[in-house]
Amino acid sequence: MVTAFLDMVGLLMVLPLMPFYAQRFVGQGPLWAFFDRLGMGGEGAVISLLVSSFAIAQLVSAPFWGRVSDRVGRRPALLVGMAASGIAYIGFAFANSLELLFLSRIVQGAGGGTTGVIQAYVADATEPKDRAKTLGWLSAATNAGVALGPVLGSGAAKLFGNSGPGLVAFGLTIITMAFAFRYLTESNEFAGAAAHERPKVQRSGTAVRRVLSHPMEPASRLIWMYAVGMGAFQGMTAILALFLNARFQIGVGQIGWVFTYIGVISVVARALVLGPAVDRFREPRLSRIGQTLLAIGLGALPFTTNYATLALAILLIPLGTAFTFPCVTGMLSQVIANHERGLYMGVQQTFGGLARVIGPIWAGFAFDYLGKGVPFYTGAALAGITIVLGLGIEKHLPAR
Repeated sequence: MVTAFLDMVGLLMVLPLMPFYAQRFVGQGPLWAFFDRLGMGGEGAVISLLVSSFAIAQLVSAPFWGRVSDRVGRRPALLVGMAASGIAYIGFAFANSLELLFLSRIVQGAGGGTTGVIQAYVADATEPKDRAKTLGWLSAATNAGVALGPVLGSGAAKLFGNSGPGLVAFGLTIITMAFAFRYLTESNEFAGAAAHERPKVQRSGTAVRRVLSHPMEPASRLIWMYAVGMGAFQGMTAILALFLNARFQIGVGQIGWVFTYIGVISVVARALVLGPAVDRFREPRLSRIGQTLLAIGLGALPFTTNYATLALAILLIPLGTAFTFPCVTGMLSQVIANHERGLYMGVQQTFGGLARVIGPIWAGFAFDYLGKGVPFYTGAALAGITIVLGLGIEKHLPAR
C-alpha cells in the first residue's frame, strides 16, 4: 500500500501538467507535422493523444507484466516497472520536444502496467476472505496519492521551474524503489523455482482470447463485470463537469469541490466501510449492492433539480464503485489458479483500460448529439448488465 501510494503520488505530480508542457511545442517538430497530415494537428487533439498514450501503453503491457510476475516474481516485476517510471520522469523533466514528451509517456505507461501485479501481490499476501477489503484499502491508498500528487507537482513547478515536477517525481521513485527493495518480500510461491518445477503459465494473448471466446467462464465473467462497470463510471467522470455546468452553472471555481467530494467518499468507503460490509454480506452480494447503487446514482443524475438531490445522487456513485471493484477483483483472485494470478489480474487491467478509453468517447458523443442525460442512462444500463453477469457467481467461489 505504501509502494502504491508513493507511485501514484509521482504519477499525478506530472499528469495534470502534461497539457501545459505540450503547449510549448505547438506546431513544432516532425511528430506534430505527422499528426497535422492526418487531420489531427489541433492543439486539443495532440494533447489528448499525449494523455491517452500512457493508458494505451499501460493496457498493452499489463498482461505481460502479470505473466512475468507469475514466472519470475512480483517483486522484480514491480522494481523494473518503477525503474521505467523513473526513467520517464527524467525524460519529462528535460523534454525539449513533443517527441520526447510522447516517449516519456509511453515508457511510463509501459512501466505503469504493474497495477495488476500489485493487486496480485495483495491477493498472495492475504487470505481469500480478506482480499476484497485489503484490495479496498489498496485503492484507498492510491486515491490518497491521486489527491496529494497534483498539489506537490504544482508546488515543485513553482519552486524549481519546468524541470522541478519531473525531478521531484524521479526522487520520489528512487525512495519508493529503495522502500520496496528493503521491505517488499516476494509473495509468489513459485518465484525462483526451477523451470520444470513451476506450473506452466499461458501466454498473455492466449488469456485475452480466452476471455473473449469464453465469456461465461467465472474468470471471464468477473473481468467483463469489472470492464463494463469501469466504462460506466469513467463515462460519467468524463462529462460530469459539462453536465453540471449546463444544469447548475457550476464552473471552474466550483467543480473541484465536486470531485473532492467524490474522492473523499471513495477513500472513506474503501478504508472504513468496505471491510465490515464484506464480513457481513460477502463479496458476491456486496458487489451486487454496489452495482445497484452505481446504477441508481447514474440514472438519477439527469433528474436532479437542486444541490441536495445532486449531492445524494453523486454520493451513490463512489459508494457503488467502492463496493463493486474491490469485490470483483477479490473474487477473481479466488477463481483463478495461484500460478496465473498475476496474468489474469493484468488481463483485467487491460479490459478495464479499454473501458476507460471507450466509455468517455461514447459519453462525449452521446452528450453532444443524443441528449445531455443519455450518457448517464447508458451508464446505468451498463451497471445493470454487470448485475446480470454476476448472478450465480457464488457457486464458483471456494467455501469460506
